[in-house]
Amino acid sequence: MRCPYCQSEDTQVKDSRPAEDGAAIRRRRACPDCGGRFTTFERIQLRDLVVVKRSGRKVPFDRDKLMRSFDIALRKRNVEPERIERAVTGIVRQLESSGETEIPSDDIGLLVIDALKVLDDIAYVRFASVYRNFREAKDFQDVLGELKGNEENEG
Repeated sequence: MRCPYCQSEDTQVKDSRPAEDGAAIRRRRACPDCGGRFTTFERIQLRDLVVVKRSGRKVPFDRDKLMRSFDIALRKRNVEPERIERAVTGIVRQLESSGETEIPSDDIGLLVIDALKVLDDIAYVRFASVYRNFREAKDFQDVLGELKGNEENEG
């Protein structure tokens, strides 16, 4: 693994432990050349996924981009990082086990909306407002009505 500080290719693993409910390995590394310390994660990747955008353009699936979507929706919300990580890992596993290599971006958006609905109502509304391209206040009222309807069905 290349050192992010000095680009040396001779780094040493100092500690390894399971992460993300065993779906990844977290490694603490040190560079003997510059003394820099950093963390890496190894994850199982079942297949290379490609995201098909609404425009038809194809881009490689990026787990970090999925995580950033959650981070943006959940900004300043009190949700434990472990729950977020489990949600992201669950979505990635669903996508990898679907048997498809090309995934429409809309399908990923629906999975994110479903996960956010469970994690935090405010984050759900935030993400839905961008994902569904809200244009007026009524759009927010409709989503809030969906949430209220779900609470009544569960209660």
